[in-house]
Amino acid sequence: MPVLAGADPFVHDGFHEVGVLLCHGFTSTPATMRPWGEYLAKAGYTVRCPRLPGHGTTWQECNRTRWPDWYGCLRREFADLSQRCSSVFVFGLSMGGTLALRLAEDLGDAVSGLVLANPSVLTRRLDAKLATLLAPVLPSARALGGDIAKPGAVELAYDRTPVRALASLSRLWTLVRRDLPRVTQPLLLARSAVDHVVEPVNATVVARNVRSEDLREVVLHNSYHVATLDNDAPLLFQRSVEFVDSVRQVGAR
Repeated sequence: MPVLAGADPFVHDGFHEVGVLLCHGFTSTPATMRPWGEYLAKAGYTVRCPRLPGHGTTWQECNRTRWPDWYGCLRREFADLSQRCSSVFVFGLSMGGTLALRLAEDLGDAVSGLVLANPSVLTRRLDAKLATLLAPVLPSARALGGDIAKPGAVELAYDRTPVRALASLSRLWTLVRRDLPRVTQPLLLARSAVDHVVEPVNATVVARNVRSEDLREVVLHNSYHVATLDNDAPLLFQRSVEFVDSVRQVGAR
C-alpha cells in the first residue's frame, strides 16, 4: 500500500541514555509529531515515532485495522527503545495519548513518564458514540483532522473518518478509562483551552483517575486540538524536555 508523502516514521538515535516514544493520533501520521521529534532530537534524546497500522495510506485500509494493531506497533517500538535506552518516556497526541496510557497501565515502571497532549478517553459527541452501531452500514464519516488555530498550518491526515476503526477506538477508551488507577508514572498533561475534537472532560477524567504522585498540567491557550503544529507548540516542546529532565533528576537522587 503506497504511503502518503511525508507520512514516514520519525527515527533519531541520540547521544543520550533517554528514549522518547512519540505516538500520533487517529487518522493522522508521524508528520504531526515531527516538529516535536526534531526538538527532542536536538536535546540529545533517542526518538521514535512509528506510523501506526492503517495510517498514512487510505482511510479504507485504516478500516481494516483495530486498536490491538496500533497498540501492538507501539509496544514493539517501546521494547526496541528499552533495549537502547536506560529510561523511556512515552509522548502522545490525542489517540496517541490513549495508547500511551495503555502502555503505562500494562508496563508499569518500565515507562519512565508520560507527556500527553489532548489525550482521548471518551466522547460525548453523538456521532462518535454511534460509531459501533453505524460501522456495519457506514464506512466513513466527515474528517476529524486539521483542527489548528495557527494560520497556514496543515495536518497530514485522512479526509474521511473510518467508522469501523473509530468503533474500535471507542472500545479502547473503555479499557483505558477502567485501568487509569494503574497509571502511577510521572505525568505531564497538556490540554488546549479550545479543542473541537477532544472535549475538555477527557483531561479531567485522566487527571482525576490516575494515581501519579507527580502530575503536572499545562493549558495551551492559543492552540486547538493539533497542538504539536499550533501556536503553543514551542511551549509544549519546552515543557516536555523540562519534565523529562526533572523526572530524571529525581530518579538519580
